Amino acid sequence: MKMLMLGNEAVARGLYEGGCSFVSSYPGTPSTEITECAAKYEELYAEWAPNEKVALEAAFGASLSGRRSFCAMKHVGLNVAADPLFTISYTGVNAGLVIGVADDAGMHSSQNEQDSRHYVQASKVPMLEPSDSAEALAFAKLAYELSEQFDTAVLLKMCTRVSHSQSVVEPGERVLPARKKYEKDPGKYIMMPANAKKRHPEVEARTKALTVWAETADINRIEEGGDRSCGIITSSTCYQYVKEAFGDTYPVLKLGMIWPMPEQKIRDFAATVERLVVVEELDGFIETHCRSLGLAVSGKDLFPDIGELSQNLVKEKLGGSVQTGAALEEAIPARPPVMCAGCPHRSIFYVLKKINLTVLGDIGCYTLGAVQPLGAIDTTICMGASVSGLHGFVKAGEEENAGRTVAVIGDSTFIHSGVTGLINIAYNESNATVIILDNSITGMTGHQQNPTTGYNLKGDPCTKIDLESLCHAVGIKRVRVVDPYDMEACQTVIGEELAAKEPSVIISRRPCALLKYVKHPGPICSDPEKCKGCKACMKIGCPAISMVDGKAKIDATLCVGCGVCEQLCKFDALG
Repeated sequence: MKMLMLGNEAVARGLYEGGCSFVSSYPGTPSTEITECAAKYEELYAEWAPNEKVALEAAFGASLSGRRSFCAMKHVGLNVAADPLFTISYTGVNAGLVIGVADDAGMHSSQNEQDSRHYVQASKVPMLEPSDSAEALAFAKLAYELSEQFDTAVLLKMCTRVSHSQSVVEPGERVLPARKKYEKDPGKYIMMPANAKKRHPEVEARTKALTVWAETADINRIEEGGDRSCGIITSSTCYQYVKEAFGDTYPVLKLGMIWPMPEQKIRDFAATVERLVVVEELDGFIETHCRSLGLAVSGKDLFPDIGELSQNLVKEKLGGSVQTGAALEEAIPARPPVMCAGCPHRSIFYVLKKINLTVLGDIGCYTLGAVQPLGAIDTTICMGASVSGLHGFVKAGEEENAGRTVAVIGDSTFIHSGVTGLINIAYNESNATVIILDNSITGMTGHQQNPTTGYNLKGDPCTKIDLESLCHAVGIKRVRVVDPYDMEACQTVIGEELAAKEPSVIISRRPCALLKYVKHPGPICSDPEKCKGCKACMKIGCPAISMVDGKAKIDATLCVGCGVCEQLCKFDALG
């Protein structure tokens, strides 16, 4: 039976059909739904790990025990998992191990636009790259076969457009292979220098063997075209753009294995066309490979290495007929992202800006505290960097920065990689104040559980990490808890902790306003007779508040009645 599936959903189906038994991931757009969909199959154990490094190490452990395993992450998560990845390349696997990584060209929800293909060339593990949902399912299954045939982890590279678009797939049956017996093998799995030196030649030999496999693999296919004035090499979503732009006009070499790439197959293809062009997003990865083979090729001289490509851009650069749509009579107003109405983080950022602090930010929906009118965040680098950066900022400039600087970090991000920075603060004794924004969920990626919520991926009750006890355990003596809806109390506690001459943690605790179990008092009302039009309530940037005819107006369909705006109004016009 054929059906429509999201690319991520299709990967999960491929894991199921391919006999995967263990899934460990950390949520990250655009990869999150792979693990959420996998968790729906009772035959698969699925979990959220504290971070991507832990997830990959757990998946490796499952592989070592003899069960096919998987972990997923977004492209920046691969940075976190790179440590085990490079050494797992040396050890190889027992049962199949597949690593899903989803790139985000265009930075729809990411802090950078890195190209994950470079990781497989550096770590010397193979990578498959599907271009639609059908291939996502098929390649996930194939990845397990390759993993066990060549004794290697295999990366399955998705991207935003393939992950979050639907296409037709034909599901099959689950085939569960016999469990592989674990046997002690110190020379293979203990990567001390003497053993690692022996394993490295095997890694190089494996790459050569995979290159030979790539020469005849069905997933690297040539599609004929009538006009041989141009031949196109492409992969992933760019393959779809090429086919939509030109159909069967030009011959196309569609690469399903992006590393290692075939060599003779590319040379043979190039010999049949007058001009060779590579169409790929972000870096010229395929193009560089072609040039290493001594081929004359166009690529990044035509296409940008920033952002996503499109059908029209492909047509424009290769001489096709560009389609233009009708222009709108009126410009669509910009809709920048904002924190939701009732978001418990909003009042904290208002207070931080009000008392004019330097705020080192982190990765999460609270990063929107950088957006005006709040504009309260000074830096955002990567998961956990706010806490580590705060230590350095305060230590290096203690006279001017101590007592005037804080870090803000969410509960999930704190567990991911913030706690190690806090250990550094305690151990090296910087006069730093960290504010943990505990909204009881992993908010930015769509409400996934984390170790502080008390529930696992399937929603079952589990061990709940106590943030207060954890902070005390790593050496922080001063730990305070505040309700972010009480702005006066928040300002008082922040002032007291900044004045203290030792490290401290403030936990701002209130559940995300969008959680289904959270009960709200209901919308507040605005009184136009009392409103003076001072716009004090507008300073918090709540989407439920607007100015109409010079008076504050509350949108009852958005307002949850948090009462933060009431605390700003001096004329009792809100309530």
